Amino acid sequence: MRFVKLPHMPSEQVNAQPGDLLPDVWYKGKEQIVEQNQIEQRINMKNIVIFGAPGSGKGTQSDRLIEKYGLEHISTGDVLRSEIKKGSELGKTAQGYIDQGQLIPDELMVSILASVYDAFGRGHKGVIFDGFPRTIPQAEALKQMLSERGDKIAAMIELDVPEDELMKRLLLRGQQSGRADDNEETIKKRLVVYHSQTQPLIEWYKKEGLHHHIDGLGELDRIFADISQVVDAL
Repeated sequence: MRFVKLPHMPSEQVNAQPGDLLPDVWYKGKEQIVEQNQIEQRINMKNIVIFGAPGSGKGTQSDRLIEKYGLEHISTGDVLRSEIKKGSELGKTAQGYIDQGQLIPDELMVSILASVYDAFGRGHKGVIFDGFPRTIPQAEALKQMLSERGDKIAAMIELDVPEDELMKRLLLRGQQSGRADDNEETIKKRLVVYHSQTQPLIEWYKKEGLHHHIDGLGELDRIFADISQVVDAL
């Protein structure tokens, strides 16, 4: 442990007030004792939005990021299924919307994600957000949720894959997995939704200075090497 003088603090440490310090601060008498490694963990936290159309390889590359960097992973589909299976209050509310054939409101989805995010504790190295956000209001809500915790998104990594290749991948996945939604008609509808509702997020994250374009066509190792370059530079 060592004393850390923050730029906006008074010149005398004994006059410092709790509001002058970062959250990870303990007081011992009139001295401020800061656990330096915890502050550094928060500064180096790498929260990442992995972004792309259905079939762009988000799940595959997320697995590699988890293995290499020790990041946590939040997939909205997996989270929803888990909350519903557990029978949590959030899960029950979500199930009610699903049973009515309605979309889950952004506020509820963010509440569910916040619950999972908080469960990782304060010592995690970062979280991959996979499948969220999908709209600009969701991106704004995610930014707000993280800001309330003193955190932020470090990068949005876009996996760019041509549409004909996306179609091939998804049809193959349907044949291999038996997923009913991986048929040509449904895939075309999902891609239309992506282009109309989700793709505008690229410009939003560009304005935030967080967008990183990755060519998602080619060898998996080359794609991951390109992603790793982005993450290493954060």
